[in-house]
Amino acid sequence: MSSDRPGRPADVVPEGEDPQATGSTADTGPGRRPAGRAARRRAEADKGSLIRELPVLLLIAFVLALLVKTFLVQAFFIPSGSMERTLHGCPGCTGDRVLVNKVPYWFGEPEPGDIVVFEGPESWSPEVDVQEPGNWLSSGLLWLGRAIGVAPPSEDDFVKRVIATGGQTVQCCDPEGRVTVDGEPLDEPYVFENTPLESRAFGPVTVPEGRLWVMGDHRSASADSKAHIGDEWSGTVAVDDVVGKAALIVWPLDRFGTLGSPDIQGTEAAGVPVSGAAAVAAPYAMGLVGAVPLTAWRRRRRRSRGD
Repeated sequence: MSSDRPGRPADVVPEGEDPQATGSTADTGPGRRPAGRAARRRAEADKGSLIRELPVLLLIAFVLALLVKTFLVQAFFIPSGSMERTLHGCPGCTGDRVLVNKVPYWFGEPEPGDIVVFEGPESWSPEVDVQEPGNWLSSGLLWLGRAIGVAPPSEDDFVKRVIATGGQTVQCCDPEGRVTVDGEPLDEPYVFENTPLESRAFGPVTVPEGRLWVMGDHRSASADSKAHIGDEWSGTVAVDDVVGKAALIVWPLDRFGTLGSPDIQGTEAAGVPVSGAAAVAAPYAMGLVGAVPLTAWRRRRRRSRGD
């Protein structure tokens, strides 16, 4: 006598029953993959593990990106108009965000023509007033904003162009009103709204070794070395206080582009800046490159433990 139930095909399995338990071959025929409960559980576990690991992956990538910014490149918000029109920072307008490249000064020192971000000496008055937060949460958010270049920098941060380096003598002016270094006039096509000719004179100042003479491109609105010529270091700043070289405008997008280092002294010593979209993506790409293998290692370790 047949064991099949009347009216029910042999290869039909009631809902909720395991095809393997009933002996059905409906899911194990030629060209079909096993679909047992164990396989489904493994698939669901893998999917859940990936979802749980995603926040960890993103966190690791973000931390590594911040480390890259700390040691390789850093975003910087232009706070004032002292570098117009090379860099926009006028009150009430959209200030430029630039990437500051730290690598060139690992192996050398700033050169004439470089645009540098540096921590100003104590004798330098801030060009902008920044209200520092009074609690730890706001301080942390401000620190994060400065790290990614969306918050105003510290009052101690300045951006200027290097005019003369250690051992050189800087002075103004020649008969045409130009700044001279070691008696030779500089070629400065970037200067915007210079001061009146009768008020340009300064120096001569011989720059001490390990220090820089810096000036803004917007000479009539820049509190630079000339404005501090009476301080202890005759207006110069320490090379050790330089954060890095401004290399790329990344915001606003209609001003996206590299920042060159013109050969202002005619020595053909200008460096090559970080350029192109690679400079923008580098910190995040390196962060992801470091995060992916680390997260994969953590997943393999959890599997080996049976978690």
